[in-house]
Amino acid sequence: MQKLQFQPMPHLLGIEWAPMNIPLTRRLQTLGALHFFFITLFTPVLVLTVPFYMLYTIAWPLIVVYALWLIYDWGSPKRGAYRSEWFQRQRIHSWYANYFPVQMHTTAEMPEEHSYLIGYHPHGIISMAAFINFATNGTGILDTLPRIRFHLCTLVGQFWTPWRREWGLLHGMIDCSRESIKHVLEHEEKGKAVVLVVGGAEEALDAHPGCHILTLKKRKGFVKIALQTGAQLVPCYSFGENDIFNQAENPKGSTIRQFQTIMKRILGFSPPAKPINTVLGAPIPVTKTPNPTQEQIDTLHETYMNSLRELFEAHKTRFDVSPTTQLVIN
Repeated sequence: MQKLQFQPMPHLLGIEWAPMNIPLTRRLQTLGALHFFFITLFTPVLVLTVPFYMLYTIAWPLIVVYALWLIYDWGSPKRGAYRSEWFQRQRIHSWYANYFPVQMHTTAEMPEEHSYLIGYHPHGIISMAAFINFATNGTGILDTLPRIRFHLCTLVGQFWTPWRREWGLLHGMIDCSRESIKHVLEHEEKGKAVVLVVGGAEEALDAHPGCHILTLKKRKGFVKIALQTGAQLVPCYSFGENDIFNQAENPKGSTIRQFQTIMKRILGFSPPAKPINTVLGAPIPVTKTPNPTQEQIDTLHETYMNSLRELFEAHKTRFDVSPTTQLVIN
């Protein structure tokens, strides 16, 4: 019998896409990935250009209607969004998760009588697994922890794009401001979890395959919020998040690194498959302290970093990281 030869498709946007002559299951997984990239990368271009065309057609009233809706709904990213499990459970999210694949591994219970602030690491190029794991049910988080309602934080600029902002809000996404995070965590209804990609765009600059470099040592704002709200801190690490893109070499001081830093300051992000395994650590108990001292913040921050290191060490060899590899925290 002649062996079927798969012909790989060309690289596109730094991604090695699945070949054409493959089973339907793999085609659907590719569709899931295309769906994500269309919404995150191409939709902004469409929705910011099409309205100008609509102004000269009979459809112009739709622009007015949406503008009124936008004024009315402008504060939703800071008010907890309007999360819909129906949207989060769409099958296309499972296809997307299986494209890599992405898998979620929980290590402890998360009782619903508490609220949680989850620190997600590393940022990677665009934090793909963070979206898959916590804004959708692609890896089954809604079934694994059914009584916890997750809200993934993203840049406020993500809510400036018409239509895509509603798409994000329906997936429970909120902006990453202090006001937005505290609104969710201080809500009288417990069992809520805010997921914050702590390293941000600065950490994305170190997102090279095989690297485990975090921007965390001076990031203490999230710890202060945890103390003020009494939310338990939960470390989370995604093995493989940095490995799905091949980023150009950009050592500190290089021209490309300087350019990326400038673009990060202007745009809020740094310009840009392998399995991704996300490990959700055990919650760190936090005593609510409305006015925490710097010493209390520093102590809890050190506890959090130690828990994250322990999580990394406990699981790194399980997910093909060399036993000698260390987690670097800058």
